[in-house]
Amino acid sequence: MTASYLFPPAPTPSLPVVGTDQRFPVHRIFCVGRNYHAHAIEMGRPVDKATGKPFYFTKAASTVVESGATVAYPPGTANYHFEMELVVAIGEAGFRVAESDAARLVYGYAAGLDMTRRDLQLVAREQGRPWDLGKDFEQSAVCTPIVPQGSLGVLTSGAIHLQVNGETKQTADLNQLIWNIPELLADLSQYYHLQPGDLIYTGTPEGVGAVQPGDVITGHIDQVGDVTLIIGQPE
Repeated sequence: MTASYLFPPAPTPSLPVVGTDQRFPVHRIFCVGRNYHAHAIEMGRPVDKATGKPFYFTKAASTVVESGATVAYPPGTANYHFEMELVVAIGEAGFRVAESDAARLVYGYAAGLDMTRRDLQLVAREQGRPWDLGKDFEQSAVCTPIVPQGSLGVLTSGAIHLQVNGETKQTADLNQLIWNIPELLADLSQYYHLQPGDLIYTGTPEGVGAVQPGDVITGHIDQVGDVTLIIGQPE
């Protein structure tokens, strides 16, 4: 029997795939917190990999916006931040996956921006509350088209950088990730049945900062792509 809905269901969020006219349907978005040492320090929360574990927060799939968009400066914040990140796109299901088997889950990669209402995030952090208002809001997960893994394999290095209005703000290398891609997939799959369509934002380097209406953000990850976002006026 065909389901009868009270109103039309929302369309499935999706992203283009490089080299094909097919699109990648987005299922869930996981984001890794503080996965570069220098960024962890700038956020006042240094990380010791020997004694710590990765931690995650989520964004709704509906927060995805394609690179090149203009998004309105979001409501409720006076400190709207960029975070440049490598995005891993999952193409196979996996649960309790070993690091040595993690590569098979990867469909491809993208360059992403984890846009953040930093003032709201920090208030929540200090009060011991969830980060949802600071992280999981409309048009906060910017992403380029997905580049299939192909011969790239599991990315272990490559320049990652971001500019605002042409001025460099973030620059690092993927080899500076505290937890690399296989480690993240193995860890996250202990808690979730990872599914095709999942996106994992793997963390941002140091240099995060605020943007204002009219600013243009551009970012690059070697072998992956270039992301662009224009900050519009508040609604």
